[in-house]
Amino acid sequence: MKHKEERDMKARMERYEMFFKKRYKVLYTVNDFMIGVLFLVGSFFFFSEKMKSAGIWLFVIGSFLLLIRPTIRLIHDFHYRKHLKKQYKPHRQAADHSQSFD
Repeated sequence: MKHKEERDMKARMERYEMFFKKRYKVLYTVNDFMIGVLFLVGSFFFFSEKMKSAGIWLFVIGSFLLLIRPTIRLIHDFHYRKHLKKQYKPHRQAADHSQSFD
C-alpha cells in the first residue's frame, strides 16, 4: 500500500511539474523573443537621427525585459517548491505517525 501511495504522489508531482514547466517555458520564450525584437528594431532605429530617441526607448524596454527573465525563473521555482512542500506534508505526517507506533 505504501509503495502505491508513493508512486501516486510521484505521478501527481510529475504532472504538476510538466504543467508549470510548460507554462513558464512559454512565458520565458515569449519574453526572450520580445527582447530580441526590441533590440533588433532599436538597432535599426539608430541608423536614422529622427528615430534614435525611439531606439533608446526600445533598448530601455529590452533591458527591463532582461530583468524579468530571472524573475520568471524565481517565480517558477517558488511555486514548484511550494507545491512540493504541500505534496510531501501529508505524506511526511503519515510516515511520522506510523513511526510513532513502532
